[in-house]
Amino acid sequence: MQEFRQNGGKVGGPFEGGSLILLTTKGAKSGVVRTVPTLFFAQADGSLLIFGSNGGADTHPAWFHNIKVNPRVTVETGEETYSAVATEVPAGSEERDRLFAEAAAEVQAFAAYQAQTERKIPLVILSRKD
Repeated sequence: MQEFRQNGGKVGGPFEGGSLILLTTKGAKSGVVRTVPTLFFAQADGSLLIFGSNGGADTHPAWFHNIKVNPRVTVETGEETYSAVATEVPAGSEERDRLFAEAAAEVQAFAAYQAQTERKIPLVILSRKD
């Protein structure tokens, strides 16, 4: 996260060249504020789409559980920081399937992650709330 913040949102390693944000959520049970890096896909309306892939693990990432209880989040892009509201794209919806297919065509790792697990990887829209 230090590298992200020092370099205007640019990092090396496995995230190099990807569209990355820092997502800050409030713990669902603990109330502890935590920040995690995640890839995003910009949407036409200015919102951001993120995946709860957890690297293809059989459990959802902690941040996903957090946003279900506390949907107000903070987004850092490297250029700006703002408040947003996180909303899950309904798991069985055509919209979810369309968004997943579009993003997985761009970042093939997401299709591989889905193939690794029986759970349906959740998609979340982050909508700016300044």
